[in-house]
Amino acid sequence: MKRMFSRICSNAWLLPVALVSGCAFDEGEGFAVLEPSVQAAYTPVSGRDAGDGYQALASDFQLRMDTGAVSLGSIDLLASSGGGGSTTFDPSSPPPGYSLCHNGHCHSDSGALVDYEDIQAELGGGGSTTVTVANLPVDAELDLLAPATRDLTCEPACALGKTTLSRGRWAVTGLRMTGSVRDGRVPARFAGALPFRFTAAATGAEATPVAVLTGDLDVPSDRENDPRVALGLKLELTPALFDAVDWSAATLGTDGVVDLDAPANAAVRTALLEKVAGLSPTAEVSRGSR
Repeated sequence: MKRMFSRICSNAWLLPVALVSGCAFDEGEGFAVLEPSVQAAYTPVSGRDAGDGYQALASDFQLRMDTGAVSLGSIDLLASSGGGGSTTFDPSSPPPGYSLCHNGHCHSDSGALVDYEDIQAELGGGGSTTVTVANLPVDAELDLLAPATRDLTCEPACALGKTTLSRGRWAVTGLRMTGSVRDGRVPARFAGALPFRFTAAATGAEATPVAVLTGDLDVPSDRENDPRVALGLKLELTPALFDAVDWSAATLGTDGVVDLDAPANAAVRTALLEKVAGLSPTAEVSRGSR
């Protein structure tokens, strides 16, 4: 009896610790709490400086951005579940009902944008499925030339269960830019500097985005990592966005501006939108205790 009493007393100190920390060990909830933010910027590249605010392009044209803004609808934070088998889906040869596969998704005949993983799962090829863990509403226009960090909220909540965020999916709902272009070749393909403007906005009854971008994430929500997660999401545009644009093929409007929204400049506009669709957002992650 004396030995038993001694054993109870020696372990008694564990009881208040267990009571205090009991919530920390509730399986499946409170593994991590997100503190998300977003920023978008147009960033000149020092190696492309052509003077007077112009940046050299791969085409030997030179471009200066005077105004720029991007509108974001929301950002989905995704995690992959299941799978583990070999992937049989080939984006270069999509199955019936899908076309224009690029940047992690395909266009379906219904007009929706469908992730590669979801198409693979639909085909029954053993691929993983994608789960939306949280949605971050933005619904704002961000100034590309005066970038500012905007704090975001999470739907349904910023507290995560046990998972690993693997990707972010951005809905770009608008883009507008103005600037000027000149030719760096001798002889020049056109004389002087040509002002340009470009606007794009979500269209249709369901407001199809201008582009859906995906960026890789690696954010585990588990007991092995600090629970507080500052997630800084960033979209960076650089002069490389315009490398594929043949400005000598653009048509000048009656107002003396190259209007990329005009039907006459459809080819130039398409080349630019394809580059926009290829952008990959990034993320800066820092963690700490509560």
